Amino acid sequence: MRFPGAARLLCVPLLAILFSCATYRPKPIDQAAVSRRLAVPSPEAIHMRAALIKHPVLKPRSIDFKKGISAQDAAIIAVIANPALRAERDFRGIAKAQLLQAGILPNPAFSYSLDVPSGGSDQGTVNAYGLGMDWSIIKALLTRGAQVDAARAEEASVNLDIAWGEWQVAESAKLSVYRIVTLEKQLQVAQTEESALQKNLEAIKKAVAAGDMTLIDLDAVDATLRKTHTTVLEVEQKLKQERLGLNRILGFPPSSNIPLKTSIKLPGFKSLPTLHDIMSGLENRRLDLLALREGYKSQEARLRAAVRAQFPDISIGFSHARDTTNVITTGFSVSISLPFFDRNQGHIAIEKASRKQLYDEYMDRVFQARADTAAILADIKSVEKQIDAENKAVQTLEKLVHVSYNGFLEGNIDVLSYYNEVGRLTTVRLDVLKLKQNLAGLYVALEITAGEYIASGS
Repeated sequence: MRFPGAARLLCVPLLAILFSCATYRPKPIDQAAVSRRLAVPSPEAIHMRAALIKHPVLKPRSIDFKKGISAQDAAIIAVIANPALRAERDFRGIAKAQLLQAGILPNPAFSYSLDVPSGGSDQGTVNAYGLGMDWSIIKALLTRGAQVDAARAEEASVNLDIAWGEWQVAESAKLSVYRIVTLEKQLQVAQTEESALQKNLEAIKKAVAAGDMTLIDLDAVDATLRKTHTTVLEVEQKLKQERLGLNRILGFPPSSNIPLKTSIKLPGFKSLPTLHDIMSGLENRRLDLLALREGYKSQEARLRAAVRAQFPDISIGFSHARDTTNVITTGFSVSISLPFFDRNQGHIAIEKASRKQLYDEYMDRVFQARADTAAILADIKSVEKQIDAENKAVQTLEKLVHVSYNGFLEGNIDVLSYYNEVGRLTTVRLDVLKLKQNLAGLYVALEITAGEYIASGS
């Protein structure tokens, strides 16, 4: 049996297509893969990547772990090493693949048939064969431009969404560093007070033994000491948890002890920006809003493609055949679907509803951004007033403690009253630091909602 020449020639491109196809390669999840994937980049690798980082808001930095890291350094390290961000970035690959798929036209369909006379009156007959090609290309050409536009805008939206997530993680790392700084200061205040009380307790024990003071005096000092020691333990626990939280944000193991710079300054403003200042250009600055706009642009293109897809399916075919009587024919065919029932109206309705949802979501996000900014600014002003009031209270209590101490030495004030004033002073000092910690959190929240660095800090 011999095949026609055209059939033999057809085998060549078919073999070429088969050899050019992608192949499957397994990618197992095992312990080695987990260890390799979650390995923390070396300080040298972080230094190199931090100096080359590309981000709409974050800027390249020179990071040296030997000198300790600042809050700004922590922000960059988190973007580089946080495992959750690695997973988010994988969506870039999906978006690129979707853009590639959107531009691919449908394949033409080739067909070949062979009929061999095998019985009956077959004298003078020959083998019959048929070659054909069909291509449903018209609708694909009509919708291809819109589909590519949709995929390209979707890719831009995904990239902006990833950048927005990186920005939020970076700011969270900064806030964690600021919390550690304020907690260390709280611990220093509490430990200093505890050490002083411990010395006073030993002195009062000697005075009680000598009969110069009573057990009531001793109990007053001991109660104040126990309360201060409890405060020390509470702050130590919070500091330990915040250290673990920083390690998690940065993508480091829990056992890591990341050195911080000793001169880190909490964020602040020379003059607090107004709501109008922050709102100016917000929609062209906040990455999530830009991502939503690109998503809306993508949805517009999808709706345009759905409208164009109302065009009936048209398939064009060409054929070449020979029958058993050695009659050779060449022709073409056209088939068209009749849109009696399906005029793509369901798909169009879905895309219209999706566009409206994105439209309303964007408007709501802008509204929320404005409302959040106004609320944060109001909270900042309130906390700043509280800090001013507490600082004045510290100055007053410091004078009162000094007066009480002199009165205690002169015998005009009992020891219980004196240590009550000491405890109040320690509490207010800790309250000031807690308020500063809250204020740092508000400054970071304001930067997030503003979509840019606006507060000074290190």
